[in-house]
Amino acid sequence: MNTVPLLATTSIEAEIAPFVIAGVLLSLVAIYIASKLGSELSFRLGFPPVLGELLAGVVVGVSALHLVVFPSETVTAKDSLVMAFLQWSDAVPAELLPEVFASVSEVLSVAAELGVIVLLFEIGLESNLGELLRVGLQAVLVAVVGVVVPFAAGAVGAVYLFDVDVITAIFVGAALTATSIGITSKVLSELGQLTSKEGQIILGAAVVDDVIGIVILAVVASLSKTGQVEAAGVLSLIASAVGFTVGAIAAGTVINRLFLSVSDWLKTRGGLIVPAFVLSFILAYIGIVARLEAILGSFAAGLLLDETDQKEDLEAQVKPVADLLVPIFFVVVGARTDVGVLNPFVPENREGLIIASFLLLVAIAGKVATGLAIFGPEKVNRLAVGIGMIPRGEVGLVFAAVGSATGVLTPALNAAVIVMVIVTTFLAPPLLRFCFPLEAPAEAAIKS
Repeated sequence: MNTVPLLATTSIEAEIAPFVIAGVLLSLVAIYIASKLGSELSFRLGFPPVLGELLAGVVVGVSALHLVVFPSETVTAKDSLVMAFLQWSDAVPAELLPEVFASVSEVLSVAAELGVIVLLFEIGLESNLGELLRVGLQAVLVAVVGVVVPFAAGAVGAVYLFDVDVITAIFVGAALTATSIGITSKVLSELGQLTSKEGQIILGAAVVDDVIGIVILAVVASLSKTGQVEAAGVLSLIASAVGFTVGAIAAGTVINRLFLSVSDWLKTRGGLIVPAFVLSFILAYIGIVARLEAILGSFAAGLLLDETDQKEDLEAQVKPVADLLVPIFFVVVGARTDVGVLNPFVPENREGLIIASFLLLVAIAGKVATGLAIFGPEKVNRLAVGIGMIPRGEVGLVFAAVGSATGVLTPALNAAVIVMVIVTTFLAPPLLRFCFPLEAPAEAAIKS
């Protein structure tokens, strides 16, 4: 009974496949050109290259050129210049264009996810598990302060200043707790500060922050749907996070020995990097199954392999892969960012901008305050730690998307959260640049 629909679907997929490949190739051309121009310009101006990649994404994305755009309530295939060029050059039938556009967008989204997975694997390789464990308690305290302060200030302010209901206020406060580990770690790496005391605290805190953020998102999503928290689900998430972390560390020695045995046994090309990525993807998969995030698994894989004797060779082989995939992630983050919500001349934006001003103040102050949680005799750049926790990036956008989809956030509140995410994402890289020595970016760029 299902044969006809199945054949029809297969026929359509076969028909659009060449157009999808063509669309992906054109989109990647735009992404790579934009990323290189943006990163080069940013570097020559003395800023982290990742800032240039993010801004380049804004230029080619929904805010400007419409070369790299994704389906939404306001964006269709007709808004994509790549789709328009395909129609003109490759004669894509008009009725197939929406499906081609959706498929191209899906491929680019997956490529961006792979990019951030590879990025966190590379960051794990560049980190040191021993150092990360040594700053573990400080990282946890930084993460907790970075969650509690903005959450409490945001929720209370939303209730008393903007008269929103309690559940919505909780969601607004939750959106302020996130930290983008992808953006922060990339900036630290480019500045040559990833292995510094500050870098290790920021990195450890961002990982803990990410896990806490996932738990909070589960809580507020449950609240928005049922008005009550499903305790079993929350406890299950916490158990998964603890079990995953402890299990990965405990299995470190066994994993290292197995990895070295396999890589020594393999004599053909890719004998080192392929087993490494297999491990990375397996742990990323386990992270997803544990209802955490793939990037936490890939970061754990990098940390474990950092302890192997072949670390330097592996780092050298991973870099070209990262050079190809990681820019896709940052350009896509920028491309999805609609800076139109910042336009005060649009009446619908004004209420959102007023709320956004408050959220932005809380978002920045709440994370800068994390530096106060650092203790010990060793001198640490507290301001750098606080600023390193500021960017919300793709994590903040997830909160906004869930809040909008569940109807918890009004259009004005949704716009306010998006503005907060945009500003914090683009503000942190240049601020971090000025928190560390002037020569760091040049040295890091030369080394990479």
